[in-house]
Amino acid sequence: MIVRIRQFFERHIIVTEDIGTDQLEHQLRLASAALMIEVLYADHAVEQAELDTLRRILQDHFELTTDEADNLIQLADEERIEATDYYQFTSLINEFYTQQQKRELITRLWQMAYADNKLHKFEEHLVRRLADLLHVPHAAFIQSKHEAASQPDTGD
Repeated sequence: MIVRIRQFFERHIIVTEDIGTDQLEHQLRLASAALMIEVLYADHAVEQAELDTLRRILQDHFELTTDEADNLIQLADEERIEATDYYQFTSLINEFYTQQQKRELITRLWQMAYADNKLHKFEEHLVRRLADLLHVPHAAFIQSKHEAASQPDTGD
């Protein structure tokens, strides 16, 4: 993954046997957030609506602080052009998320892809790739896509 993002996640997403449930949950939220940020930048054009959606989802759905959300957004913005490696995030999610939690994450990834009311082919490709890496069945992938496309961003 991108050097600065990798350093950030190495500090925050290192799973060891002696961590508590709360810390593991926090690490899983951060891993999910990293994947969402990747979708945000997939089309190489970031609009304010996308940033607003990202910030809202990071804070509301993943219970991140404003500082954590802003730090992730800043790191992704600075390093988004470099090559990526999703393994450290998808492996953590695969190990600890249920199939339903993975499907919900795919829905959030689709929400990021639709945040600017346009679905770019790079966004769609990335969400498909991440769904494959997370072992989300194609039917759930398509259902999540339709759910995200039919629900306008209400800022809930």
